Amino acid sequence: MDSVDIEARLRRLPLFSEVDAASLARLAAAVRLRPLERGALALRAGDRCEAFFVNLGAPIKLFVLAPNGQEKVIELVAAGQSFAEALMFLGRPSPVTAEALGQTRLLVLPRAAVLEAMAADQRLALYMLAGLSRRLHGLVGDVQAYALQSGVQRVIGYLLSDTKGEGPGLVELPVSKATLASRLSLTPEYFSRVLRELEEGGLIRVQGRRIHIASVRRLAAYPGP
Repeated sequence: MDSVDIEARLRRLPLFSEVDAASLARLAAAVRLRPLERGALALRAGDRCEAFFVNLGAPIKLFVLAPNGQEKVIELVAAGQSFAEALMFLGRPSPVTAEALGQTRLLVLPRAAVLEAMAADQRLALYMLAGLSRRLHGLVGDVQAYALQSGVQRVIGYLLSDTKGEGPGLVELPVSKATLASRLSLTPEYFSRVLRELEEGGLIRVQGRRIHIASVRRLAAYPGP
């Protein structure tokens, strides 16, 4: 991957979409490319985070482990998205582990290079702050959903998050149902039971990871327990 391609991929991130060409070139020059196989770790809980990452391939799972060994998925990072920005600035041991769910490559932006670019272009600090604020807003939304919505409502909310219109729709689950269940703070058994309930009600049809929505409007109106 050459510097032009790296710059183009960085430019697609909200963090860098308005950064001037010189600052972006400096960042691209410092980027390292890191391939990851399925199951490989980009970041391990307890390690210091000295960079942040841009995912280019299969989803990256950010998770924590409870004392009993149970896994809780905090976030799923799709291709084209970044992660670990806040951890990089904190300079503290990471509370999460980042695992590749399939073959992927990461753009690794070292902390020193980002700080240097921010010193040269003060607008970059504002963009980074805005990006971190959006991430925080998303996490607050998750907490609200866990506290105020039933499991059925959380599943329906996920299925409708990228659908438009009121007619039929199709959702391709990017990860396994068990991983997605953890992301929604549900057990895999409960997640499957909700899908079965919605399917028996004629609202969806499940084919592996493909969820066919009969009517977006009807699914959105489903009350749940």
